[in-house]
Amino acid sequence: MEVDSIAASRRPSWLQRFVLPGLAFKAVVIGGGYSTGRELAEYFMPSGPWGGVAGMLLAMILWSAVTTVTFLFARATGARDYRTFFQNLLGPLAPLFDIAYLPYILLLLSVFGAAAGALGTAVFGWPSIAGTVCLMAATACCVAFGNESVERLFKWVSVLLYATYALFLVLAVTKFGKQVPLHFAAPANSDGWALGGVTYAAYNIIGAVVILPVCRHLTSRRDALVAGALAGPLAMLPALIFFVCMCAFYPGIQQEVLPSDFMLKQLELPAFHLLFQLMIFGALLESGSGCLHAINERIASGLRRRHGGHLSTGARFAISSVILISAIYFANLFGLVTLIAKGYRALAYTMLALYVIPLLTVGLWRLRHASA
Repeated sequence: MEVDSIAASRRPSWLQRFVLPGLAFKAVVIGGGYSTGRELAEYFMPSGPWGGVAGMLLAMILWSAVTTVTFLFARATGARDYRTFFQNLLGPLAPLFDIAYLPYILLLLSVFGAAAGALGTAVFGWPSIAGTVCLMAATACCVAFGNESVERLFKWVSVLLYATYALFLVLAVTKFGKQVPLHFAAPANSDGWALGGVTYAAYNIIGAVVILPVCRHLTSRRDALVAGALAGPLAMLPALIFFVCMCAFYPGIQQEVLPSDFMLKQLELPAFHLLFQLMIFGALLESGSGCLHAINERIASGLRRRHGGHLSTGARFAISSVILISAIYFANLFGLVTLIAKGYRALAYTMLALYVIPLLTVGLWRLRHASA
């Protein structure tokens, strides 16, 4: 009986198997996906309220589909880091992903850093570099302690995030909710919603591979199917809530650098304004931590295979710090709007070529062949 109870305590919980992968995917997506609202204004607002919603639903479906296949393929091949995953998927072409991934991470971290800098300026009047440095220092400290530290961050920031977005929805409907139906009812250009949805889904979908260390809790194909199916809705729900509220100020809000800050000012609630910006900082922190943790786990995996050693806390901190310092430079060089408008589209095409298309062709064929 005692042995059975110990074994049971070590089994992954339903939260770890079904929900944690989706929360982790949301954690990686939100920082570069919708935390500031700038990304929603860039890719969905040009298609109008209804076109934007259609594009977001398309992106959500694509996320769930690709994430499900990713989890199934990773479990079938025993991949718990992106290096092993792409060695199995791309074979001798796997180094191409390594070449593309570092610029991708630098761009994402630069966006997170620029967003944190803009938040610090908007809320506290700090120089933009101050908010950027605060975020980068917190990220390096978090990832230094490995899997458990990062998973704990995903869980608790998710609680703060969903609660804050739910409260924001109530306050926004109360304050300017009457304006939303008017903009949804008015004629608007809805062209380009499909391209916006595919582009948005493509540059964010790499999150499914980034979070593979968290997927070590999956125990069966059923776990992978359920976790993958939930990942899309868990990641997109806060974005849908925020986008619908943004439509109260359509089309002018497209020109705002920080649509989130603009809308919070309309609420005229300083305490909630501060809470929401704190949530955004937490979202940027978990996104950056997820990206850097994937790099650390890729290095740790290679170290274990070649030398049987492990990656120390100090080494994790040092690796993260070098990458983050580079990202700070790019964040201050280009700024948030330019990074999102120019860099993300190029990354979307890269991820389609190196990840999504091979996964949905070679990956699916190998999975069917293995089942047969």
